[in-house]
Amino acid sequence: MAEGKPRRRKTGRPEDLKARAQADMAGAMPEDFIDDDDAADAAPDPADPRLAIEWDGPKGEEATLSGADLIAALVKRLPNQPGVYRMMNGNGDVLYVGKASSLKKRVTAYAQGRFHTNRIARMVGETAAMEFVTTRTETEALLLEANLIKRLRPRFNVLLRDDKSFPYILLTGNHRAPGLFKHRGARAAKGDYFGPFASASAVGRTINTLQRAFLLRTCTDSVFDSRTRPCLLFQIKRCSGPCTHEISDAGYGALVADAKAFLSGRSRTVSRMLSRQMAEAADALDFERAALLRDRLSALSHVQAHQGINPQRIEEADVFALHQEGGLTCIQVFFFRTGQNWGNRAYFPKADPALEPGEVLGAFLAQFYDDKPVPRMVMLSHDIDERELLAEALSMRRGRKVAVGRPQRGEKRDLVAHALDNAREALGRRLAETSSQARLLKGLAETFGLARPPRRIEVYDNSHIMGTNAVGAMIVAGPQGFAKNQYRKFNIRNTEAAPGDDFAMMAEVMQRSFSRLVKEHGESAPKADDAEPVESAAEADDAIDDSAVPAWPDLVLIDGGQGQLAAARKVLDELGVADKVTAIGVAKGVDREAGRERFFIPGRGDFTLPPRDPVLYFVQRLRDEAHRFAIGSHRARRKIEMTKNPLDEIAGIGPARKRALLHHFGTAKAVSRASIDDLRRIDGVSEAMAKAIYDHFHDERR
Repeated sequence: MAEGKPRRRKTGRPEDLKARAQADMAGAMPEDFIDDDDAADAAPDPADPRLAIEWDGPKGEEATLSGADLIAALVKRLPNQPGVYRMMNGNGDVLYVGKASSLKKRVTAYAQGRFHTNRIARMVGETAAMEFVTTRTETEALLLEANLIKRLRPRFNVLLRDDKSFPYILLTGNHRAPGLFKHRGARAAKGDYFGPFASASAVGRTINTLQRAFLLRTCTDSVFDSRTRPCLLFQIKRCSGPCTHEISDAGYGALVADAKAFLSGRSRTVSRMLSRQMAEAADALDFERAALLRDRLSALSHVQAHQGINPQRIEEADVFALHQEGGLTCIQVFFFRTGQNWGNRAYFPKADPALEPGEVLGAFLAQFYDDKPVPRMVMLSHDIDERELLAEALSMRRGRKVAVGRPQRGEKRDLVAHALDNAREALGRRLAETSSQARLLKGLAETFGLARPPRRIEVYDNSHIMGTNAVGAMIVAGPQGFAKNQYRKFNIRNTEAAPGDDFAMMAEVMQRSFSRLVKEHGESAPKADDAEPVESAAEADDAIDDSAVPAWPDLVLIDGGQGQLAAARKVLDELGVADKVTAIGVAKGVDREAGRERFFIPGRGDFTLPPRDPVLYFVQRLRDEAHRFAIGSHRARRKIEMTKNPLDEIAGIGPARKRALLHHFGTAKAVSRASIDDLRRIDGVSEAMAKAIYDHFHDERR
């Protein structure tokens, strides 16, 4: 583009990425899809080729064109180079992100007006502007495309909708006695990360077993530094006691090395070594050590066998199996690390039903590994069109060769078949749940007189004990069930209201929630009656668009009676959105008995529902989930308050000084009894700081 060319800002482009990736992948892929550890040498980790792009809107004559005419005008100035293109509507919303080995050839196909599916025809018809970014290689284009799709979430792309991060095992590396911990999120802590695991429970079970096998600590650094004698875990032979030097640093380091070797895939080597050491101890009549090694060996056997099927010849691989039915797609992912099955997870990406399985799977894979470590091998249930390109991109990410393909025989094919069976079963359950949820939402709309089945339901509740540690909570439900990634909790800040004032707490929560909603989505809020009349529950379920949960709620359920509902309605009136949101109060029945709830709707008398009404059960389930989330948030806040250290309240006391004080005195209570002279003897505590600590604990006004 000449006039509408985007401004581009480069962020860490690596040098000659493709050349290094090609050198790293020298040689043909083995026919039976077996990786070779020595097939490639480790290469430096290349930075992702990501570009931040600003859109200025259509320029010149292009501003008057749209659809195929606009695309035809843009094609004339496009280069025959690899790159990424974005299609946008008149509001600047991204409709589609695509990549091409030749931008000119790929975009020309859209300008010809001959479309294979209605989806592409709709997409082209809505296009009011396009932006282009050229890249040096098609591999860079693939990586950039995946990044932009995840960030922009275009309506016509295949979308990976579950962005929940995977849990890992962290073996810390910045301490004389490294610990073993469950980790989720950014890898800010120093150490070695092992995973991913499909669930937190799988991580917990593995750490529990590794404790018995390698006797590594799982306590926090603060607890470790404050110990004066071994804890219970040492007594029951679950820890080697490095905190009080029950084991030497060198001996503990050997345990850490064994654990690292086991988690890195050398499990059989570690097992053979322990077996040999056990035999040597028995020959030397050191039966106590032999028994300890026997228990460790037994624990290793357990961790190798307790997580379901374990392949015999596969150390590190991810298995992807796709099944389509009823217009939905399920992709089942199995993770194999160190020759063990570390769990599986089902994904339900948003994809056009007309897309072939290979197209959906290929788009899914590029997004899946955008922020996750890549294994040596990726096994697929279906062939994908750009398998070699994807393998090159994943190899570039990993820094070593990655094999991508569809196994044809042997154990690998059996693993893919097993994953495919799980995908088929998971999609069957999803279809049943979706159909049931659709009927419940239609019944809810009919019962409460809504204009249409709600696509977003918000439920609000509060939790506190005599007004202390008060927390407000909001849960969200939609056509796909509970949308837990959109739950919100609110620490109550109002200090003027009386403790335990439920009405004031509800007003604060609603004010904070809807003020933010108006600020971020003010113009997109539909009126509650701007919709077609609701269809009967017996009609087709496809009347509900379950592709996404919108930002604005169609229905707000308030846990409480007239008072809580009035407080909520007052806030909605003040914000000017009362006509855009239907708010209903749900009060507990007589004696707070389930099944006798009373419903309060503005303009109608309060009423109850028949005891066995499915809608009543549905509302109870929504309210119970709100209770669970609110109480859990309250308990978490209360626990923090209960375990809060008095030293945290002193200005100038950071983690290092706090650790030094606790290491010397043992407890915060002992610090409070110390004199100024005693405090001054601590490294890092000046005379002024010692006086500040002393005054904090001896101020008569406290």
